[in-house]
Amino acid sequence: MMDEQRTLLDALGINIVEVTKGKVIATMLVNDRTRQPYGYLHGGASVALAETVASVGAAAMIDAEKEICFGLEINANHIRSKKSGMVTAIAEILHGGKSTMVWDIKIKDEEEQLICISRCTIAIVAKR
Repeated sequence: MMDEQRTLLDALGINIVEVTKGKVIATMLVNDRTRQPYGYLHGGASVALAETVASVGAAAMIDAEKEICFGLEINANHIRSKKSGMVTAIAEILHGGKSTMVWDIKIKDEEEQLICISRCTIAIVAKR
């Protein structure tokens, strides 16, 4: 599907678990690669995870020979902190248009506690 080596996915340890039409699940460890200097999950790592699952989901729904997709806008609310363990992101499509897609992403921990919620808009453009 994609080359995860030497990308942000590899750097952060993001693992794509499931890709179906309109839904993507991925995991990420909370460790030295994803913590901020005070020992908690970095909000930027959560946002990177959120945009990753939205982008992977969008890429799975376009004609990859004719189109490419890019993150256009993302927001995130960091609900709960986390020092260690694993987080799981679940992205579900809210809108699937010809030029944009909007994805809802929930990041939860092992106990299903909500860590972060995000909404990501993906732009779909013709390849040149």
